[in-house]
Amino acid sequence: MLEADKVFAGSIPENYDRHMVPLIFEAYAAETARRAASFSPTAVLETAAGTGAVTRALAPKLDPGSTYVVTDLNQPMLDYAASRQGPDSRITWRQADALNLPFDDGSFDLVCCQFGAMFFPDRSAAYREAKRVLKPGGHFLFSVWDRIDENIFADDVTNALARIFPHDPPRFLARTPHGYHDKEMIRSDLAAAGFSDVAIDTIAEQSRASSPRVPAVAYCQGTLLRNEIEAREAGSLASATDYAEAAIADRHGRGAVAAKIQAHIIVAVA
Repeated sequence: MLEADKVFAGSIPENYDRHMVPLIFEAYAAETARRAASFSPTAVLETAAGTGAVTRALAPKLDPGSTYVVTDLNQPMLDYAASRQGPDSRITWRQADALNLPFDDGSFDLVCCQFGAMFFPDRSAAYREAKRVLKPGGHFLFSVWDRIDENIFADDVTNALARIFPHDPPRFLARTPHGYHDKEMIRSDLAAAGFSDVAIDTIAEQSRASSPRVPAVAYCQGTLLRNEIEAREAGSLASATDYAEAAIADRHGRGAVAAKIQAHIIVAVA
């Protein structure tokens, strides 16, 4: 992962929430919230919360007396998440690095993280921090994307951009969001951090959009792929988005489109 793969700023948070969340995150947020609520937690920490897809799904399922601390490394993403959430005295918003959490040992009985672990520069360190702040027997619930060829629109966009920029193809999607999918590696990293009873479920969903334009804009302008496109050629973002749209249309049609997405959901016990 490159250092630039962690900087969500400018218009990316809004485009991410407007386009990416309904396209690929909402279904998994609902599943994450369902699983989280099944543990009946009273003290919850969410790391790498992004624009708050899980927060919005989970908060209504928590008991009135529970506490919910929502964090992200990127303040612009956290600010946007807070702006989307209604008033809720149980929720505390806090900028925090998952590799160096500003919380006492044993503070939470659930730590959850949807599609953030891929961005951690030292996953073992992040997992040790999650275990440290969990009470004994607490649960660490998180998700990562499966490999890119199991996530069709992301693969379509990556392949389309490789044709535009053949000498230096933008590889953000394959390198980072879809770069941490090996289940044995995940188990090994969790074991090294001291977790036990690791369960990994691979879950396929459908990514649906009203037109090929939606996934093209979502990936090209609502993720850090935008930075790579603009770095290749100034002023190329619009034309690259148009090209990705055409590639999706050629494969999936020019009306409403749907394609497979797939992720791993992991539960580990502290």
